[in-house]
Amino acid sequence: MEVAIGSDHAGVQLKRELTTCLTMDGHTVLDCGTYSEDSVDYPDIADKVAGEVLSKRILGILICGTGVGISIAANKIKGIRAALCHEAYTARMAREHNDANIVVLGARVIGTGLAEEIVRTFMQTEFSAGRHQRRVEKIAALENKMERRF
Repeated sequence: MEVAIGSDHAGVQLKRELTTCLTMDGHTVLDCGTYSEDSVDYPDIADKVAGEVLSKRILGILICGTGVGISIAANKIKGIRAALCHEAYTARMAREHNDANIVVLGARVIGTGLAEEIVRTFMQTEFSAGRHQRRVEKIAALENKMERRF
């Protein structure tokens, strides 16, 4: 499976570790930056990963210090459902019930082992649709409603 990954400067080390893990698990990883610990703006990284997720219909991973800023930025992009997860249960529910297409991690909040568990869970879980499909469609309708207002 192909997956897009990106981080700001605070998450670059965790991104490297997750890229290794994902590659060893047989995934093709599209690294959308950043590549050093020099300061960058997380909205730019969120935009790059979201672009790959939407254009290729793949899953994505975003990382910043807490995960909050980059998840807010990603969720401003129409069609993105980014879920900030601090444990595997939330990652599973985000995919299963919300059809989240990006998992977001806080590099200063969780360690590598937990991050790997969260990402593996997210990648392996399918959207269950059913009663949840209606709710995801309502999220899309909210995006379109707000777009028409402005």
